[in-house]
Amino acid sequence: MEQPPGPAAPQQEPQPEPRHALVLALELVGAELLPDVGGKAANLGELLQAGLPVPAGFCLTTHAYRRTTSPAGLDAVHAGLVSTAPDDLPGLARQAADARRRVLAAAVPADIVEAVRNAYTALGPDAPVAVRSSATAEDLPFASFAGQQDTFLNVVGFDAVLAAVRQCWASLWTDRAVSYRASHGISPSTVALAVVVQRMVDAAVAGVLFTANPVTGRRHEAVIDASPGLGESVVSGAVNPDHFVVDSGTQTVLERRIGNKGMEIRPMPGGGTERIELSGAGSQPCLDDAQLAALELLGRRAEVHFGAPQDLEWAIDGGGEVWLTQSRPITTLYPLPERQRIRDGTRVYLCFSLAQGLTRPLTPMGLAVFRLIASSVARAAHFDVPVPHDGPAPYVQAGQRLFFDLTPVLRSAIGRAIVPRVFDVMEARSAAVLRQLFADPRFAVTSRSPWRLLRHIAPVATRARVPESLLRALFRPEAALRRAERFGERFRAALVVPAGSTPAQRLDHVERILGQELFPVVPSILPLPALGFALLAAAGRLLGPDGGPGALQPVLRGLPNNVTTEMDLALWQLASVIRADAGSAAVFEGAVFDETGVSELVRRYRARELPAAVQSGLAGFLSRYGHRAVAEIDVGMPRWSDDPAHILGVLANYLRLEDPGQAPDRQFSRAARDAEAQMGRLAAAAGKRSRLRAALVQAALKRTRMFAGLRELPKYHIVEALAAVRGQLQAIGTELAAAGRITDADDVFFLDLVEARDGLTGKPLHDVVAQRRDAYAQELGRRRIPRVLLSDGTEPEALQNGAAGADPGAAAAGVLTGTPASAGTATAAARVILDPRGAQLEPGEILVAPSTDPGWTPLFLTAGGLVMEMGGPNSHGAVVAREYGIPAVVGVPDATSLIVTGHSITVDGAAGTVVPGAPPAGY
Repeated sequence: MEQPPGPAAPQQEPQPEPRHALVLALELVGAELLPDVGGKAANLGELLQAGLPVPAGFCLTTHAYRRTTSPAGLDAVHAGLVSTAPDDLPGLARQAADARRRVLAAAVPADIVEAVRNAYTALGPDAPVAVRSSATAEDLPFASFAGQQDTFLNVVGFDAVLAAVRQCWASLWTDRAVSYRASHGISPSTVALAVVVQRMVDAAVAGVLFTANPVTGRRHEAVIDASPGLGESVVSGAVNPDHFVVDSGTQTVLERRIGNKGMEIRPMPGGGTERIELSGAGSQPCLDDAQLAALELLGRRAEVHFGAPQDLEWAIDGGGEVWLTQSRPITTLYPLPERQRIRDGTRVYLCFSLAQGLTRPLTPMGLAVFRLIASSVARAAHFDVPVPHDGPAPYVQAGQRLFFDLTPVLRSAIGRAIVPRVFDVMEARSAAVLRQLFADPRFAVTSRSPWRLLRHIAPVATRARVPESLLRALFRPEAALRRAERFGERFRAALVVPAGSTPAQRLDHVERILGQELFPVVPSILPLPALGFALLAAAGRLLGPDGGPGALQPVLRGLPNNVTTEMDLALWQLASVIRADAGSAAVFEGAVFDETGVSELVRRYRARELPAAVQSGLAGFLSRYGHRAVAEIDVGMPRWSDDPAHILGVLANYLRLEDPGQAPDRQFSRAARDAEAQMGRLAAAAGKRSRLRAALVQAALKRTRMFAGLRELPKYHIVEALAAVRGQLQAIGTELAAAGRITDADDVFFLDLVEARDGLTGKPLHDVVAQRRDAYAQELGRRRIPRVLLSDGTEPEALQNGAAGADPGAAAAGVLTGTPASAGTATAAARVILDPRGAQLEPGEILVAPSTDPGWTPLFLTAGGLVMEMGGPNSHGAVVAREYGIPAVVGVPDATSLIVTGHSITVDGAAGTVVPGAPPAGY
């Protein structure tokens, strides 16, 4: 190139351009002009304002795009896109092609042509430039849209520049861009495109720089990919670049991997680019340590300016000068925990949300509720909690999900011995990640005495009379069951709000439930199922070689006293009643179970227009179980009594089951008989060694079956309380909406408890709700949630070579591995379901889900098998699968991505494997 790119000339006090200007110099744009200049231009302008090296150029604003395309009839395209489902890719592609045709055919107004000509001429005669798209929905904190629109390099001459501008405008409507926006819920009418024109850098070497490690999440590592020539070779993936990881604190190169760099892209005289094959380039790095340090420093300055980790494109010219050509936020990083105690060094946080089978974010009120619950637990254990509404010290939030600080656990010998073993049966992959951290010197054991732990546990156990409960369960098991039942009755009575309470009194009632009534649930009931599983293990020891997992697991089939299976079987019984009534069955046979069809059934139920068997049966079911829901630990989620659409859909699934032998109630009864028979066989096997051993095994297994099913009862009562809290908050929300403090009653769930009280005293809260709703909607799109997260952003699971326990040989053969959860094998079509509400699961299909809570389990009754990404052998899904006798494998990494709906898979619940089969004809 005959002229260096040169940064835009600094101006002492530039005069602000009109907001509706057609062209703006890059140094005049910034984040405040995002609607006019798009994300790419705004970020480049911000870099210039921070004093960072950016090639000179200008931005053709969105006003030019809108004026040119307004006569092109894009409103019709917008309407077509809005009416097209995000997963209708052919439909989206047709609309996108129509939009591109209209944009390319539009005439560019003369004043826009003249504005581009003048700005381009100011860069120098026939200056080689890069012409880049800059969309308003691009390079945003929540969606980067990287590569969605087009860029043209080494464009020379005004006519070529104007042609490239047209192509950039049309690229707003590429298939990939339209699909991406549809999947993110961005309305087509709200997007527009600006165009950035910059002098080209005659790059000797170029590439990309991440100021945080996008794979591991580490915020103190810069990741740099580089290759000779223009950066397009790296961005497009055309080469295997050199790869470097640099420690931001010490400037140490932590990783240096030299790529083969078999080609480079170079600008051609007169415009355009060419690919040049390289020989021998792969043996030497294209950056030295000084250049790596300079790049890392520039990246850190950009990160400080934007206040968030950045993904930058850069180039080094022939004179060795470094230029930044693009910057965008790294949107894939998981947010750092709030309220971190950085002064204590690196912390380890466990995602409680995932441990509860919840992948979606919690509403702000849902988070506030758990802060108060966690505070009540901490205070009961004699921990100091200065501000209960803020939660105890171990409680943090990240990505609108619950995390708890497990650093003290890892630093305690007792904690290391107990907690991972609990997770072995609840969520095995989390246990593996925690054990991985044992070798990290930052979390070395500092406490070996059990007294510190006992000082906090003993008061709780004494207050809940845990020792007495265990002795009663051992020697008077029926009395223990009756005591648990009486506790439930007293607990439900405590949830009732006095009649005539004011909104402020209702809020007091909510805080009393959360701060006082909820905590006793767990220590009052959980010892019973804990004893049941302990006795199962004891029976295994007494049996010796005859007591392996394969022999003991059938004892857990068809367990009594499990409120979740009782609920599912009650729903099945309702389906049987509907099937027997012709008029009721016809309602479901004629219904279309899309959103409109289900909504109509819900309307008819609320208007009491359904046949009597459906109307009264559903009302009876909801009167007992209507407090339950999908994602039910979030008080902000509607209960089934609020919206019975999910239950109506499940009933429709049940009515499609035609084989009487597969009826869930029969399968459950058969499983219970098989379990009793297995108990007899195991007792007989023990009797071969001694009569006492036989009696002990029989007694232990009897209590296992009596108490193990109670595992679901504490959560059941907690959800009852959350439903009561939700009802009171809805009443408060209605009051706030009537007073004009919020718009809708449900807006109360996007406040916290303190803010709700502020609203009752007169504070308007519309802006708070709007911000919270936007943030919540963005988090709903996040799929990857770390089980364990360090305070520096590191995701330890990403550091592992493959999933914990995975067999490399099996992985190579295409076999997916997880944790055995329910013995048996099943081969059938897979059905991947991410949200059970409105889901269609044909009888016999294998359900593949990210995780499950009790709100999912009605689907289990007709499933042929279960595969879950989360969970352990004692998670909710595993327990219910065993009781129904369906093969299940849990903790299968990325199952919902790797398994395709409709494809045949084989689930081996004893081996913990999932074998994908051939797709059906037509796939």
